[in-house]
Amino acid sequence: MDALTHLLSGPHAQRAFALRVVMDPPWSIDVQDRAPLTLIAILSGEASLVTERVRVSLKPGDIAIVRGPEPYRLADDPEREGLVVIHPGQVCTTQGGDHVSISMAQGVRTWGNSPTGTTTMLIGTYESDAQIGTVVAAALPAVAVIPAGHVDEALMRLLRDEISVDAPGQGGVVDRLLDVLLVHALRGWAREHPESASGWLAAARDPLVSDALRLLHDAPDAPWTIESLAQQLTVSRATLAHRFRTSVGEPPMTYLTSWRMLLAGELLSDPRRTTADIAQQVGYGSPFALSTAFKRHHGVSPTEYRRHRQTPLATRADGPKPTLEPRRSSTSC
Repeated sequence: MDALTHLLSGPHAQRAFALRVVMDPPWSIDVQDRAPLTLIAILSGEASLVTERVRVSLKPGDIAIVRGPEPYRLADDPEREGLVVIHPGQVCTTQGGDHVSISMAQGVRTWGNSPTGTTTMLIGTYESDAQIGTVVAAALPAVAVIPAGHVDEALMRLLRDEISVDAPGQGGVVDRLLDVLLVHALRGWAREHPESASGWLAAARDPLVSDALRLLHDAPDAPWTIESLAQQLTVSRATLAHRFRTSVGEPPMTYLTSWRMLLAGELLSDPRRTTADIAQQVGYGSPFALSTAFKRHHGVSPTEYRRHRQTPLATRADGPKPTLEPRRSSTSC
């Protein structure tokens, strides 16, 4: 199972926040939601995406993938200051703090300052690492732009149509379509920037490394060592270590630890799973061994991590105070 296959099958591929945004000039949105990853697809019109280090112009058919948690701005003019702010938990306010979720609602999962704006975007936000996976996000730059023509626009239209329909199962279909669009965007970016791809995304350049990743992904519970992995691939330990580090940017066993910790984090989102069960599934001999490795990697114990993941993002200590305005998935922020 490669990382993209895992993205489509894992629990982190569920309940992502997706909506259609429709805007007429002047408009500017300061995104301060601290989400680990957001996909922006331009259907019509143009938009400027501005971060502290990057400024890009997006045209119809373009897709941008933005890594968090740093803020960014979307606007009709790159110099325009933010008129609306998106906080953690997708709480939307003016710069003065007035809520605008209801006033800017334009229908089912549709939000903006005009029902027929000249700029239409699809925005999909993965609001936690458990949804997208740090292994997926870490392979990308802060902003990855996939120009029109590198991803089939039929996928964007299909997601647009599903977002706009209030029908049974819509949430699940939107999640799946968003994931598929993200996978195609990641493929498109890797094809266009083979020299910039890192982590698992760069492994396709080296068949040996690709095979090594497949073994680690498929059997994270196996008692892997650099020796046993090299033996399985019928190469020397030195050859495997050198080529793996050159492609992925870290040694095989370091990568395996990160992969195990990603899986453990996902499994902790299921309250039915015990620490002992999770430890066995990700290759640790005891809950204590898992807890020690998990705390070293994440900085918190599995119990603390589970508690944090079950707390809504908008109510965490590093986000804004809880809003009295209910979250309404059928409309918008």
